[in-house]
Amino acid sequence: MQLTRDKALTLFKEFNQSESLYTHALSVEAVMRYAAGQRGHDPDFWGIVGLIHDLDYEKYPEKHCLKAAEILRERDWPEEVIHGVVSHGWGICSEVEPVHEMEKVLFAIDELTGLITATVLVRPSKSILDLEVKSVKKKWKTKGFSAGVDRSIIEKGAALLEMETADLIAMTIEGMKTAAAEIGLAGIE
Repeated sequence: MQLTRDKALTLFKEFNQSESLYTHALSVEAVMRYAAGQRGHDPDFWGIVGLIHDLDYEKYPEKHCLKAAEILRERDWPEEVIHGVVSHGWGICSEVEPVHEMEKVLFAIDELTGLITATVLVRPSKSILDLEVKSVKKKWKTKGFSAGVDRSIIEKGAALLEMETADLIAMTIEGMKTAAAEIGLAGIE
């Protein structure tokens, strides 16, 4: 099977109508593409996995990751894609551990993109283009800010990648900047 972004996007949209979930998928895709390029891997492959990682979340939240594996297998998607998608829920809704570098990056940045988005949206500029790591770290420590983001998962992901949390935040910001307009974080005009 030839993997393409168009196929991944069509599949994602078949199972998801939520604009915020779509924007999240685009954010994760952008970071995955950026990280792959930085690490000498295939940005298209990493991006596709990032784009479809929450394939089942809207329709099957109680079976998140498990239903995605089922859907992808029914459509003959490669096992390496399925493992990547399922492993991003490690310790949350899946027992599949991230092993490949791509899987570790996905695990680490999934929650972090949400925290960064929330940080951008409370800034006067509403832009990721001028966002600094220190702003995210400040919001990280603010009790109650973006309370749905599990900081311990981000820390666990950074440890898996043997990265400092600040470096992971910086990489994620840079990746999200590559899609700033598409994800609605290019700022106010």
